[in-house]
Amino acid sequence: MAAAAGAGAGAGGAAAAALWSEVNRCGQNGDFARALKSVNKILQVSKDDVTALHCKVVCLIQNGSFKEALSVINTHSKILSSDVIAFEKAYCEYRLNRIESALKTIQSASQQTDKLKELYGQVLYKLERYDDCLVAYRDLIRNSQDEYEEERKTNLSAVVAAQSTWERVMPEDLGLRETTYELCYNSACALIGQGKLNEAMKKLRKAEELCRQSLSEDTDATEEDTEAELAIIHGQMAYIMQLQGRTEDALQLYNQIIKLKPTDVGLLAVIANNIITINKDQNVFDSKKKVKLTNAEGVEHKLSKKQLQAIEFNKALLAMYTNQADQCRKLSASLQSQSPEHLLPVLIQAAQLCREKQHAKAIGLLQDFAEQHPANAAEIKLTMAQLKIAQGSVTKACMILRSIEELQHKPGMVSALVTMYSHEEDIDSAIEVFTQAIQWYQQFQPESPVHLSLIREAANFKLKHGRKKEAISDLEELWKQNPKDVHTLAQLISAYSLVDPEKAKVLSKHLPSSDTMSLKVDVDALENSHGATYVRKKAGKLTGDNQQKEQGQGEVKKKKKKKKGKLPKNYDPKVTPDPERWLPMRERSYYRGRKKGKKKDQVGKGTQGSTTAGSSELDASRTASSPPTSPRPGSAAAVSAASNVIPPRHQKPAGAPATKKKQQQKKKKGGKSGW
Repeated sequence: MAAAAGAGAGAGGAAAAALWSEVNRCGQNGDFARALKSVNKILQVSKDDVTALHCKVVCLIQNGSFKEALSVINTHSKILSSDVIAFEKAYCEYRLNRIESALKTIQSASQQTDKLKELYGQVLYKLERYDDCLVAYRDLIRNSQDEYEEERKTNLSAVVAAQSTWERVMPEDLGLRETTYELCYNSACALIGQGKLNEAMKKLRKAEELCRQSLSEDTDATEEDTEAELAIIHGQMAYIMQLQGRTEDALQLYNQIIKLKPTDVGLLAVIANNIITINKDQNVFDSKKKVKLTNAEGVEHKLSKKQLQAIEFNKALLAMYTNQADQCRKLSASLQSQSPEHLLPVLIQAAQLCREKQHAKAIGLLQDFAEQHPANAAEIKLTMAQLKIAQGSVTKACMILRSIEELQHKPGMVSALVTMYSHEEDIDSAIEVFTQAIQWYQQFQPESPVHLSLIREAANFKLKHGRKKEAISDLEELWKQNPKDVHTLAQLISAYSLVDPEKAKVLSKHLPSSDTMSLKVDVDALENSHGATYVRKKAGKLTGDNQQKEQGQGEVKKKKKKKKGKLPKNYDPKVTPDPERWLPMRERSYYRGRKKGKKKDQVGKGTQGSTTAGSSELDASRTASSPPTSPRPGSAAAVSAASNVIPPRHQKPAGAPATKKKQQQKKKKGGKSGW
């Protein structure tokens, strides 16, 4: 038994060695499915073999079976310690989008290997912790030298682009050479975040060129592969066009990318969202179709939080535009619960209430939000004021605007309030707005040019509305600030002349003399200059000869030069023109008519109702026996009768009513017809 057992053990050892050799060979060839089969045979013999379990996890990861690999790790957690399997466990969690768990696994590892540091950078990027991510990648680039240096630099540039785009951080110059299209693309994204759109477009064109060069070197790459790889670059180009207002060009490029059907669901979702923003409340049917692309599986793992938030906002707005009130309320309420301090959800809810004619409820909703979030109260109060103006409550709108402390003294706000109060004829409140703003600038920014500008505007406003004494005090303050300002002094003298003429005379002494004020203008040269016009003042009514002379001058002025007529193309100056050329052809003396069809041509000639000369002779009814119906030509009766004959076109038809007025009167009496 013992000898048999020994022989058996020896045979088993040889079989295990063969299996391990198979695993090694398949691993080097990349055939991990076959390697997994051999590993499973080894584990059937020894279930707790640490190396075999580790190999099994690696084979499953290489085959994309991350859930199964993680299950093996968790099942054999006692055997597979965190030091042995930390990277594989964290990687599985990362690929399964369990980012927080992956971070904990990495941080719990006793030894931070280079592989863990690489993964740590990826995890931080996914969590949008860009500052920490930047530090991690800088450390990796500084302390490692291998064939993956280009990928690390690309990731580093992606972090900088994300900071510029989402956090509005001014990117620092990393000194990276843009030798690949990925580096060029990331640099363009950073420029877009800074608002340098033209420079970003140039970078994208360079990235497109580098991408085409790179793929042309790959013999297996087809034109479709090239276009698919360029899709993300073209999408960013279209986004720049959209920001520049070239919406038609952007829309065309977006639709071209969608027709390619790229596999990147994140790219498709962003493009669909951008098309929806271009459509706005128009082309709603197309927007509804594009929304489906934003709901694709896995989109939430491909986009940043701000991208996903923007897509949800647009979904809520689309629901509002398509009159889906319940859906709009549901989406906006969900957004508000996720981001309670964000303005857009509450603004969408207020807009939906306004569409339902519930303005009071909308204002109440905005008021509650402003009280709960004072930091965002200014934007909300501006919206409330707009709603009040739409309802016609201008005074209440002014009260809301004056409650915005951070905007209360801004020139634009002062101008708006004064205009609104003037519209309501509340001059005292308008002057109070001016006074409060001037006092604020006098206290905090006395040297600001806005301060003096407000005083001048206040003085002009008071003068316009008859508040002369108040205007004088403002003008005196301005003159004190700048005694050399002649314009202010002139205004002050003008104002005093209406209240205290003696004071105006005293102040007029401060005006500069006429010699110093002369501009040394040559009047004759000015009048004779090009563009100078002379306007005659209208005098009283002229009579007699003077009036005729004026009329005669007017007629002379009205006459225009006759333009020379154009000569015909076949004009010959040696030949005398035909004197009858202005007459119709049949009325000319040399017209002989057509040879054929003379009788036909005679039909229709002459006045209406007339007949040809020989028609009476051809009439069979007019025989010799029939008595004449009219006097013979030349008789006195014929002459008298001819004078009373009414032409045919002036004759009235038999049975016609006498006048149209009687017809109209009869219709009026009859009332409305049933037809």
